[in-house]
Amino acid sequence: MNIPLLPTISTFFIVLSAVFVAIGWNLIRQRKIEAHKKMMLAAAVSALLFFIIYLSRTVFIGNTAFGGPDHLKIYYTVFLIFHITLATIGAVLGIFTIIAGLKNNLIRHRKLGPVTSIIWFFTALTGVAVYLLLYVFYHGGETTSVIKAILGF
Repeated sequence: MNIPLLPTISTFFIVLSAVFVAIGWNLIRQRKIEAHKKMMLAAAVSALLFFIIYLSRTVFIGNTAFGGPDHLKIYYTVFLIFHITLATIGAVLGIFTIIAGLKNNLIRHRKLGPVTSIIWFFTALTGVAVYLLLYVFYHGGETTSVIKAILGF
């Protein structure tokens, strides 16, 4: 099995960010505010590291097309678009949630935090699923531009 280095590292960071969010969630339930803040910032840094690696690979190398059976490609594509949508919403909400927390806007932070966390957990889970489908369960297809990798043209 030939597992590519950069996608493996970036997937590690997205999983790490979700683990940090879970720990941070537990910390705030215990009223450990400073520890919660540090953990959530660590989660944000991990997510940012994922994004930097992902974006760098996309720009300089390209994206890997689905290499599994043709009859599964449409399902993979719909799943991938769902993952990308979740990731985008989660990232935007994450930024707003962190800003609200840092500005001590606790009413907004408390409203956004749980929703953002749940979206982020699903983002991480679907991201791992995309990784497994591209590199573990099936051999990745050609590495090419983002549009061609996602949409096939």
